[in-house]
Amino acid sequence: MGGSGSAVVVGAGIGGLAAAIGLRLIGWEVTVVERAPVLADAGAGISLHANGIRALDVLGVGEAVRAAGRPQYSGGTRVPGGGWLARMDGAALERELGTPIVGIPRAVLHRLLRAALPSECLVVGVEAMSVDRTGPSGVRVRLGDGVLEADLVVAADGVGSRLRAQLFPRHPGPAYSGSTVLRAITERPVELDTDFELTWGKGAEFGHIAFADGRAEWHAVLNSPPGVRHTDALAAMRRRFGDWHDPIPALLDATAPDAVLHHDIHELAIPLPAFTAGRIALLGDAAHAMTPNLGQGACQALEDAAVLTAALATEPTVEAALARYDAERRPRSQSVARAARQAGRMGQQLTHPLAVAVRNTTLRLAPAGATVRTILRHADWTPPGLG
Repeated sequence: MGGSGSAVVVGAGIGGLAAAIGLRLIGWEVTVVERAPVLADAGAGISLHANGIRALDVLGVGEAVRAAGRPQYSGGTRVPGGGWLARMDGAALERELGTPIVGIPRAVLHRLLRAALPSECLVVGVEAMSVDRTGPSGVRVRLGDGVLEADLVVAADGVGSRLRAQLFPRHPGPAYSGSTVLRAITERPVELDTDFELTWGKGAEFGHIAFADGRAEWHAVLNSPPGVRHTDALAAMRRRFGDWHDPIPALLDATAPDAVLHHDIHELAIPLPAFTAGRIALLGDAAHAMTPNLGQGACQALEDAAVLTAALATEPTVEAALARYDAERRPRSQSVARAARQAGRMGQQLTHPLAVAVRNTTLRLAPAGATVRTILRHADWTPPGLG
């Protein structure tokens, strides 16, 4: 069909913006509704695997993201004393997939995605309260101060999606994963020997992503009850990780105290029965919020956007396109979510000393290339064509 129709995208995160870019690419009129009054681009850093980069290529923004990001060629997984459990061969990944993993600040990625859209299609400070799909055709989106009518609604309103709760009232919604994450971007460049690292302790993980300007993102994931907060988060991280290997103390020292973000990690532990309802498509965290243990959350949202775009460009009706979208995206994204949950249980969340020792020994003895094969399992994805 392509070339016709109007859409409302609810949520101006990575997935929502990518969906809007795709829809405009195939000729749709798009309005993006974002409840935040100011787009502050909060967030730290992100690693984009080949599947996410390939989706961005289809949407026409892959080159801009590559240019602003930093390829991740070196790194791997370590123990708190500094010993290596597994090395990452980014060059081997690039040979297999045609692109390396790319590290980029989330704020930069958001700005690049917004730059691919005309400013008038983004409406901020407006919340989508509900959707009405009872009419003979189209969907009505009720806003705080009015109504928008559209042929299609894309619900990309995040892990706590209001629209998902309305469409699937019997679904229990997001569940706490058992882990909380603190993260920040350093305020100055840091001398690093690797592009990307994870370090696993008992019930804790510390990692970093190096950026093109020499700064770095770091994150600390901890087993914790939900809702625990620190009066001085940076001081708490120094107490917890200050005796871990270099460059962890240096990353903390290069961080401003007020730059630390703290979020409990929630996921859709019970999968949704569908990603669509009538002419409404759920996308990104609204559809399949997952733990960050595979670095695939944003990449899966970008896949969603590319597949939705391709389906609408090539199927004869919106209904047929959404049926295809659900059939292609739900099995894959829910499989990745299960794998991410399992990776967390065997990685950061593991606490029993014997289990930790067995895991570490297994990783050390794994054949060369095991890390690459693990990444390929989820990153080797090719988007469908647009026609």
